[in-house]
Amino acid sequence: MSTGVFEPPAAGRSANGSASPAAPVPTAAAEPTTAPTSADLVGPPTPPMTPDHLMRLGLGFTAAKVLLGAVEVGVFTELSARGPLDAGALGSALGLHARSARDFFDTLVALDLLDRADGRYVNTPTTEYFLDRDKPTYIGDALTMLDARLYGFWANLTEALRTGSPQNEAAAGGDPYAGIYADPARRALFQRAMGQLSRPSIEALADRFGWEGYGSVADIGAGDGALVCHLAKRHPHLTGAAFDLPEAAAAVDAYVRAAGLRDRIRFWPGDFHDPAQALPSADVLVLGHVLHDWDLAAKRALLAKAWAALPVGGALVAFEAFPDDERRANPIALLLGLNVLIETPAGAACTIAQCRELVAEAGFRHIRAEPLAGPESMVIGVK
Repeated sequence: MSTGVFEPPAAGRSANGSASPAAPVPTAAAEPTTAPTSADLVGPPTPPMTPDHLMRLGLGFTAAKVLLGAVEVGVFTELSARGPLDAGALGSALGLHARSARDFFDTLVALDLLDRADGRYVNTPTTEYFLDRDKPTYIGDALTMLDARLYGFWANLTEALRTGSPQNEAAAGGDPYAGIYADPARRALFQRAMGQLSRPSIEALADRFGWEGYGSVADIGAGDGALVCHLAKRHPHLTGAAFDLPEAAAAVDAYVRAAGLRDRIRFWPGDFHDPAQALPSADVLVLGHVLHDWDLAAKRALLAKAWAALPVGGALVAFEAFPDDERRANPIALLLGLNVLIETPAGAACTIAQCRELVAEAGFRHIRAEPLAGPESMVIGVK
């Protein structure tokens, strides 16, 4: 019965009740499309390039000389003893010209090497700890050595790059250490500097190597004997030998005496390049900052001597700033590799993987690598 109002037919039925096709479902109208623009393809705008990083690197020598100059004139030792001091008092105590003092000290503040409050300067915790000459933690001799020797040699980097020749005391030929060891003052500074540069890794080595399983240690290329003395004090059961050129005897003796270890540490004179020279026998032999100074043949010869000197079960520990295996993630190690170019006739840094391979070639087993301090790592092998 009709109500007089039109009613749509039921789905699937026509208005007269017969079957009919389903009505199409309406769809949204298609939106017009446009081609992507170049802005859409490149994404959001990037910050403009600047030369800031390049200029920081290019001016890096200025910051280095400010630090090295501050060590030379004794800024940090003076402030440790008498600070805080204003620019006039500090400059007068150090013998600096009035024109230079404030700019110099404020530059040290900007470089986070000093702090300043109410116009008076004080050391930062880091410079107080490491750059006061009267503290046992002083590393200023290392910085002084960098200033006195390497700073000038690095001025000839491009000459070394073009020729492959050293730019130091061995520029005219010969052993790079001969010139250093021939001069007592230069030798003493070099030995102190190397001990200070090695200190963080020496301390890490004392803690991270299993010394409880060994009774004796010999440091090959011992300098002033800092490594064996530290290990012996840290591990009272150890005895040690400091192996180096005969000219190092006085420095080692002084260090051993000061440490009170004359009954446990001995100096062993020798030259590991001498084919007839055997290395001292010990349960552990340490090669710290040694391998990178020599060519591949010399590296292999030294590792063979180390293997011969160790008892079965003895361990070799070689540590230095090894470049990472990809040669891109440890810039300090790579810079030190360039320093080897400047300092030696044929030395070359090797990566951790290359060092492991050399140690394995020498006959060692159970080879592993572990980080030490900063950019340095150690490679360990067992006979």
